[in-house]
Amino acid sequence: MTKAEIVNEISKTTGIERAAVLETIEKFMEVVKDSLSHGEPVYLRGFGSFIIKTRKRLPAIYQRTPPSSSPNTKSRHSSPPRCLWKMSNKIEIYK
Repeated sequence: MTKAEIVNEISKTTGIERAAVLETIEKFMEVVKDSLSHGEPVYLRGFGSFIIKTRKRLPAIYQRTPPSSSPNTKSRHSSPPRCLWKMSNKIEIYK
């Protein structure tokens, strides 16, 4: 549901002008934003809560591109799958 749909629904059910409902919702959202920007949580009993959480930084393993000057850059090599190892033991090479 969008903000416009909320405004229309409240205006229709209460009979209050749409402009007044829109102004009230805008002020409500402004108060919530200001409280959150000052680090204060907002609790609305029976509805929910608005809390800003800080999360720890993800380790570098999840970065999309590795840093270009990292000293621990290892080149990747490919090795044959284990099934080919087993097959190579069974194959006899005639010279």
